[in-house]
This record gives sequence, structure tokens and C-alpha cells, in this order.
Amino acid sequence: MFKKLRSFLVNDIGIDLGTMNTLVYVTEKGIVLEEPSVVAINADTNKVRAVGSEAKKMIGLTPENIRAIRPMRDGVIADAAVTDEMLRIFIRRAVGHFKIFRPRVLIAVPSGITEVGVRAVRESAISAGARSVQLVEEPLAAAIGVGLPVNNPDGNMIIDIGGGTTEVAIISLGNIVTCSSVQCGGDSMDAAIINHMQKKHNLLIGEPTAEKIKITIGSAYPLEEEKTMEVKGLDMGQHGSRLPRAVTVNSQEIREALEEPINRIVYTVRKTIDGSLPELSARLIDNGITMAGGGSLLRGLDKLISEQTGLAVTVGHDPLKAVVNGTGIMLQNSNYLFSQPQNSLIGKGTRL
Repeated sequence: MFKKLRSFLVNDIGIDLGTMNTLVYVTEKGIVLEEPSVVAINADTNKVRAVGSEAKKMIGLTPENIRAIRPMRDGVIADAAVTDEMLRIFIRRAVGHFKIFRPRVLIAVPSGITEVGVRAVRESAISAGARSVQLVEEPLAAAIGVGLPVNNPDGNMIIDIGGGTTEVAIISLGNIVTCSSVQCGGDSMDAAIINHMQKKHNLLIGEPTAEKIKITIGSAYPLEEEKTMEVKGLDMGQHGSRLPRAVTVNSQEIREALEEPINRIVYTVRKTIDGSLPELSARLIDNGITMAGGGSLLRGLDKLISEQTGLAVTVGHDPLKAVVNGTGIMLQNSNYLFSQPQNSLIGKGTRL
């Protein structure tokens, strides 16, 4: 009876505010929203036309008076006003219109976020209707979400590959001990594919097509059976016809196109291990490395990282939802979380 009454009055919510997608976890309900971080704006009226999946379908297809915007770039807020509106709509969808109290919100942010970025995220959440806001570093939330024993006196390593950033952290006793962050993730992979198609095939494609190529035939390690795919785009050949054209590409050339962003991720992993304490790095021999985030699903990436580090690498359970599931687990201790100073960042010197 008390839980039902509390659910009617207010819900605490956890948010994975990602470059590519935003996910919302509501206490007593679980994940209730998973939408692309995209907003379509009518430039004539400056009003929101669509948010989430509906807005993403408009990317590259809008008339001049409609702009499809991704307000998050490299894991941080690039357009504060649009982010405010997107969060407001997502929070309203998640908790409904009839709560007596505004929700308390736990938001996962990149470990390399600046103080300015922290203020921007907190102010956006408050503006969107949050009663109070606490922030947690994404790698810690991801580690909790995939079930790593983060509170143990042990070395647990997580690689969280998102749309805008890759976070690599070694965690012990509820804290991030060593962490590295690089502005390289799914977006960088898509950009590399776009660049490759222009250089090799004189074909101009958009972000949605690049993402489809990455998901369909992309890989980081040679495949047992290489794949092919027909790609349609705009001809940018020498004669400048600028007419639609289709070409067939294979997984080997796309793997070569992805080498630069993948090498940056591997380098960040090796740098994190190299900068860790000897006892912690020694524990990784037994515990291995766990991957999370959408980028962890790239074919063969776990095998490549294992080969480059000499450590066992596994993809965690439900990697796309690891961060938001982690915020949900953390909200079980919400009274502790929201008793922390508002300028604190859970994971960086704030033990769980």
C-alpha cells in the first residue's frame, strides 16, 4: 500500500542522457523510455515539431523550415535550450502528468565532463522539472548495470563505448580509481564510414546510412565470412552529376575505414591499464575486462581488445541499457544519493 501511494505521489528517475539515445528508468517500473536524442524544430515558429524516434526519421529529409537537431555532442550538451525541451518532454512521458511532487533525478554523465558541463546538465534537468539532481559518472553506472562487484576491494575494468565518447575505468571499493575518456565512439565510426564512401566511391551518404552500414557489415576483426551490402547515396564523381547512385561495399573495406576510431579506443584502453596501480592491474588477469554501450556490439571488437591487451574481454549483459540500469540500481539507495552535496559527482571521490 505504501509503495502504491508513494508511486502516485512521486517517482525517482535515472537518466542515461546519451549522444545517440536517451533512456529513462523509473523506480518501481524499470526502463520506461528509450528514444533517440533528436529534436525537430520548426524554424518559423521556434516550436518543437517532434522528439525522439519521430524526429530521427526526419534527419536529412526535412524542408528548410524544419531542423532535426541532436542537442548532445560528444556526451555533453551542445544546445542547452533544445536539451531543456527534450528532457522536459521525456520526463513528462516517463512519470506522467499527475504526480504530486516533482521527481528527484539521477543523471549519468561522462567521466571527463567539465564543471561547466556539470552545471549545464543540472540546470537543464531542473528546468525540465526535476526537484533535485544528482550526477553519476557513466563508467561507474555501466559497471553497476552489468553486475560488476564494484564495492569489493578488487580491480574491475569497464569499457563503455557510447555515441560520442568512450569511457574506460578501473573501479574498486565503490570508486573510480583510474579512468580515461576519449571523444570517440559510434559517431566517430559513422563519420569514418561517410569519409570512406566519399573518398573511395565518390558517394555522399548521410549519418543514418553510415550507421546502417556499421550495424549491418561493420567489424573490428576479420570475419569468418565477409559480408557485402548495397549502399545508396548521391553521386559526387568527377563529372559532378549529383544523381542518386548505388554501390556495393564489403565488410573488409568498412573494417579498414573504421581503423582510426577503433585504434583510438584500443589506445585509451591500454593507456588506462598502463596508468593503474600494480595491484589493480594484476587483478585484471583474473577478472578481465567488461564492455558496455552500443559500440561494444561492433563485431570482433572484444576479440581485438583481448588480443591487444592479453586479457579476457566480454560484452556485458544488455550493454545498450547498462548505464540506465545502473542508475536504477543506484536509486535503490536514493536517500543516500540525494543526501550528497549537489556539486558532487558520484564515482569521483564519493564512495557508494
